[in-house]
Amino acid sequence: MALISSVADLSVEGNVAILTLNSPPVNALSALVRKSIHEGISLAIGNPAVDSIVLICDGKTFIAGADITEFGKPPSGVSLRELQDTIENSPKPVIAAIHGTALGGGLETALVCHYRIAVPSARCGLPEVNLGLLPGAGGTQRLPRIVGVAKALDMVTSGVHIKAREALEMGLLDELAEEGQLRSAAIAFARKVIAEKRPLIKVRDQNSKVEAARNKPDLFVEFRKANARKFRGFLAPEYNIRCIEAAVNLPFDEALQFERALFTELMNGVQSAAQRHYFFASRQVKNIPDVPADTPLIPVKKVGIIGAGTMGGGIAMNFLSAGIPVTIVETRQDALDRSLKTIRANYDNTAKKGRLSTADVERYMALLKGSLVLEDLADSDLVIEAIFENMGVKKEVFGKLDKIVRQGAILASNTSALDLNEIAAATTRPEAVVGLHFFSPANVMKLLEVVRGEKTSHSVIATAMQLAAKIGKIAVLVGVCPGFVGNRMLAQRQREANKLVLEGPMPWDVDRVLFDFGFPMGPFAMSDLAGLDLGWIKEKSSSSTLREILCELDRRGQKTGAGYYDYDEKRQARPSPVSEQLIRDFAQKKGKSARPVSDEEILQRCIYPMINEAAKILEEGIAIRASDIDVVWVNGYGWPVYRGGPTFYADSIGLDKVLAKMQEFQADYGDDFKPAKLLVDMVARGRKFSDL
Repeated sequence: MALISSVADLSVEGNVAILTLNSPPVNALSALVRKSIHEGISLAIGNPAVDSIVLICDGKTFIAGADITEFGKPPSGVSLRELQDTIENSPKPVIAAIHGTALGGGLETALVCHYRIAVPSARCGLPEVNLGLLPGAGGTQRLPRIVGVAKALDMVTSGVHIKAREALEMGLLDELAEEGQLRSAAIAFARKVIAEKRPLIKVRDQNSKVEAARNKPDLFVEFRKANARKFRGFLAPEYNIRCIEAAVNLPFDEALQFERALFTELMNGVQSAAQRHYFFASRQVKNIPDVPADTPLIPVKKVGIIGAGTMGGGIAMNFLSAGIPVTIVETRQDALDRSLKTIRANYDNTAKKGRLSTADVERYMALLKGSLVLEDLADSDLVIEAIFENMGVKKEVFGKLDKIVRQGAILASNTSALDLNEIAAATTRPEAVVGLHFFSPANVMKLLEVVRGEKTSHSVIATAMQLAAKIGKIAVLVGVCPGFVGNRMLAQRQREANKLVLEGPMPWDVDRVLFDFGFPMGPFAMSDLAGLDLGWIKEKSSSSTLREILCELDRRGQKTGAGYYDYDEKRQARPSPVSEQLIRDFAQKKGKSARPVSDEEILQRCIYPMINEAAKILEEGIAIRASDIDVVWVNGYGWPVYRGGPTFYADSIGLDKVLAKMQEFQADYGDDFKPAKLLVDMVARGRKFSDL
C-alpha cells in the first residue's frame, strides 16, 4: 500500500489498483483531495501490473460534493476539470465504488469514471441548485446522456437524491453490491470488466438520449410551465434548464463551455451568495455558545399537549410521526373528539397521496391518547401548553402543571408573543420552563422558535434543540421579548402595510410588491387566508380599524368569500371595489389624502423597518447571531431564500442606504422609523450584520 497523502492511499490487489480516499467528514473535493486523486490515478495508469482502477472512499460516504469553503477563493492546485480529464482519458477502466452519497462534484467525478457500482443504501444527486448554482463540472452535460433529458431536468432543478436501485434502473449505475461488501464487489467488477474486455465508456460520447430530445422543444416549454410557480424568482433552475438545452442542441465541448459560463455567472451573483449564506446559517443555528456540546439531555419518551385545537393537534402530529407517544388534553369531549378526528384525517390524506402507508397511519394513531384531565399528564417527560394567548389562563395552567407533572420534566409554552418569564414564575421550577413556538400549520412548517427564559436550564435548552431536529424542525434559540424574533419583526411590516393603504396604494398593490420581492403572498392576502376575525370580538368591535369594519360587514376573509379581496367559489382572489371604497372612506375619516406611492417606497416602508428591528433584536441579545434571524424568516415567514434573509439582504444593498432611508422616513413619518443604535454604529464603523 502506498500513502499518496494524508487523505488517500493506493493499493494493488492482483491486477486491480484501489485508490481509497479518507478526508472526513464527507470526502469533499478540496484542493488536497483533488491532487491526491489525480496523483493516485496517474500512478495506477503508470503501473504495468495494473489493468483497472477502483476509486472508493473510507468513512460514511463517497465524495459528497465540492468543498464549499473554497467557493469564492482563487483556484489552487489541480482543478476538478483537470482531474476529470485524467480519469475520463485513462487507458485503463476506472470504476467508481459508491456508498453513502455521491453528490454534486462527487457525482460529476463518478460520471467521468467508465463504470459505477454502489451499495443499495447509496444515493446520487446534483443538488447545486439549492446553493443557487448549477453543476459546473459537466453534470448538466453528462447526466442527460445517461438518464435522459426529462429525468435530468427533474434532478438538476430539484436537487433530489436518487436511491441506488432507481439509479441502477435509469442507467446511472452499472451494478449494485451487497451492503457492506462494496470493496470486494468493486474489485470483482473491475476484474470482470477486464476479463470481458468491456469498452472504456465515456459518458460524454453517449449521444442517443440527447439526440432523441433534439426535435422536441415542447419538452422544455412544458417543463418550465409545469414548474413556473416553484421556480418563481430563482435564477438557478432556469440556468440549469438552459444547460440541458445546450446538451441537446450543441456539441459536447461547446455545451461544456456554455455550462461553465452560466456557472460562473451564478457563482458571482447575489442569489447564490444568499443561498450559500443560508446553507451555513441553517447549520450554525445549532451552535449555542454558552451551552456545551456535552450538556446532559433529558430523555423525552412521552409528551403531553394541552389544547386540542388546530395548533395543539398539529404539534401532536410532529411527535407521533417521530414515534413518541402523545396524550392530548382538552376541556370538552366534543373538542377532543374533533381534534382526534382531524389528526387521523390529516394522516389519511397523506396516505392517499402515497407519502405514508396505512400501516404508518395506524401506528401513529396508536401512539395518541385523548383526555379531559390534566392529571393524565403526570408522567410526561415534556408537556406543551397550546391554548389561546391569555396570560392569566396560561399562568393558571402552569401553576396546575407544577403540582401535577413529575419533577425533571420540561414544561413548555407555545406562546407566540407573551412573556415566558412571567409564565415560568407561576411554577416552582422556572428552570424547567421553555418556549416552543411552533408555526401554523404546526405539522408542516419547519421553524421552531425555542424561547429561553431567564432561568431556563442548559439541559432544557439542549434537549429542546435536539428534540426539534428529531421531529424534523429547524430550531432557533431566541430570548424573551414581545413577539420574540419573527413576530416582533413582522409587526413592523404589518404596521407599515396598514398605514400605506390609507395613503393611496390598495391592499393588492402592497401584496403585489411583496409577492414580486419573493414572498409567497402579501400581508393582506395572508390576513384573508388566516381569517380577519382571528382575535376579533364582535361585541367589542367599534369600527376603529379597517379590519373591524370588514369583520362587521362579514367580510372575514376567504372563508366568507370576501375580505380585503373578493373570492370566487374556488377561492381565487380578485381586487374588491367594495374594499377599495371602504378604505377610501376610512382614510378620509382619518384625514388622509391619497397620493402616488411608488413600488420602491412600498417595499422600503415594509422591509427596512424589519431590518431596523433586527438590529434592535441583536442589540438586546434576543438573537444569538444575525444569521439566526435569517433562518427564522426563511423558514417561518416565507422570506425568499435567494435573498438570504433580512440581515443578508440588508448587507447586500448596503446598511448605509438602509440607514439613510430610515432617517428620511423618520423625518417624514415620525419615530416609528427611528434607527436602531446598532444600525447607526455599524454604518459609522463600516461594518455589516455578517461582521457581528
